[in-house]
Amino acid sequence: MTARRLRPVSGLLPDFPWDTIAGAKAKAAAHPDGIVDLSVGTPVDPVDPIIRQALADASEFPGYPTTVGTPELREAAAGALARRFGIGRGNGGTGSPTGSLTSGLDEDSILPVIGTKEAISGLPSQLGVPAGDLVVIPEVAYPTYEVGALLAGARVLRADSTVAIGPETPALLFLNSPSNPTGKVLPLDHLRKVVAWARERDVVVVSDECYLGLAWDQPALSILDPSVCDGDHTGLIAVHSLSKVSNMASYRAGFLAGDKQLIAELLAVRKHAGLIVPFPIQGAMIAALNDDVHVDAQRERYRARREKLQAALESAGFTIDHSEAGLYLWSTRGVDSRATLDWFAERGILVAPGDFYGPRGAQHVRVALTATDDKVDAAVARLTAP
Repeated sequence: MTARRLRPVSGLLPDFPWDTIAGAKAKAAAHPDGIVDLSVGTPVDPVDPIIRQALADASEFPGYPTTVGTPELREAAAGALARRFGIGRGNGGTGSPTGSLTSGLDEDSILPVIGTKEAISGLPSQLGVPAGDLVVIPEVAYPTYEVGALLAGARVLRADSTVAIGPETPALLFLNSPSNPTGKVLPLDHLRKVVAWARERDVVVVSDECYLGLAWDQPALSILDPSVCDGDHTGLIAVHSLSKVSNMASYRAGFLAGDKQLIAELLAVRKHAGLIVPFPIQGAMIAALNDDVHVDAQRERYRARREKLQAALESAGFTIDHSEAGLYLWSTRGVDSRATLDWFAERGILVAPGDFYGPRGAQHVRVALTATDDKVDAAVARLTAP
């Protein structure tokens, strides 16, 4: 019998980062007063009742949902982007030279996805990035950008400027503003420069904007903002999640927005693959996207936790770099991140070492704001203890 000629895909991927800090987690858990886990961006606050009620109300539907999502969901997503971030609605205008309608968002600009991690990991393959071609990711980056490129058989380049990319033209370029893990916000001139550079070379830009609604020290702009792209969404995809601002991480609820031709291509591929957001989740998403009150309340919870943790970290001798937005404090004392990881673990606190996110993060740790008020107060007490 001929052996199967399967390629072990996992062998192409880096080690799963969280598996590498099991020792530090065990040490932190051994603290007499228990562990304070500030290592992950997992929401801990309740899901708003309006979202839970909408989930229940949509649970009677017995049939298959559609990959494209209900018209009500796509309308709610476009409306939320317009209302919360100033991304204009479509007006039926003509499109770019490629024929894509680009004069703002409408239902055809939106595609719901089963959580944005799934979407990001599949985008290079689903967009048809050729094996061996180049995908550019930030120098300090959410690991799934690299994973998605590797799953497509592409090569990865870490670069934070178009100059650093060099003469080769990539197929796809990932942006992340506000950044995970650094909280850095890319300014308007940088975003405009990237969009112009990409369009000159026919490069698709995917902008991960999952933290866009959590800006603290300066405003953050979407790649789809008219001031960035002049109202033309050609070649641009924005990635949005309901995990952070609506505490819906367990729901696996997100969506893509942007270039209608790219959205249509992704829809065609994802229909064949059966990548469908469950109907009750779509109902919950509609409620979350149509309501800003719970979003504003959650933002204020994170603001209060951020102020406490930042003051405690600085009093313990840490420098906070970037962190203008998002759910993390990008912290350093100028030593190896694994040594800092151990320093925190001795105090019963678990953080994420910066080397998770690339070599440039090797002297930082990522400290998450996603802990209950009691746990944040416990972390503050341990960090400020004499």
